Amino acid sequence: MRWPGKAEYPIGETYPPAHIREYTERSLENLGLDTIDLQQFHVWSDAWAKDEGWQRAVDDLKREGLVGAVGISVNRREPANVLRALETGMIDSVQVVYNIFDQSPEDELFPYCEEHGIAVIARVPFDEGSLTGSLTAHSTWPEGDFRNLYFTKENLSATLERVERIRPLVPDGMDLPELGLRFILEHPAVSTTIPGMRRPRHVERNLAASDGAPLPARLRDGLRAHRWDRLSLTP
Repeated sequence: MRWPGKAEYPIGETYPPAHIREYTERSLENLGLDTIDLQQFHVWSDAWAKDEGWQRAVDDLKREGLVGAVGISVNRREPANVLRALETGMIDSVQVVYNIFDQSPEDELFPYCEEHGIAVIARVPFDEGSLTGSLTAHSTWPEGDFRNLYFTKENLSATLERVERIRPLVPDGMDLPELGLRFILEHPAVSTTIPGMRRPRHVERNLAASDGAPLPARLRDGLRAHRWDRLSLTP
């Protein structure tokens, strides 16, 4: 198996039908369940969309009741790299990076999902931590932590500057993480979001942002001006 999968790899080297079946059954055994509510393909290329192998495997798993729904977790900064797979009618949900900075899913992906009743899971709501407001120019992470690659010195500096521009928009009685979650959840295409949570108080505060209370229209529109298409940043 070649991982992570890339467009230049045949899908048979990343998601062959036998692999999909084997690991679904293995997951069911590990979980002690008869059905997985939602199973997702993590790392995807739409170059594979027309392959009948994965489609047959997904159809079989759904028909046999082993999987309730199937989703695709889209690669970072490639929100449209799933549209051909969605056209097959086999995919029930899309997981995509979406936050105050990363608003590009609104261009093509969200309208398609709304029109066709496809769920959206917004991941990285806090931009790997920058939108919690807790990072500084001196922030460091353990060896091997993904954020060492994401927040290079140059990228961290540029990110912190943009975070500071957002701070004045945070309403009284709200903090930056809550504002970030409410911005995401307010979009009608978004079904849910998956913030990181290390402590019980994080869980409680994140859940509180799901009360359905809308942001003022002027504030919501103001946040749209903070879109940042970071095509040059890695990874």
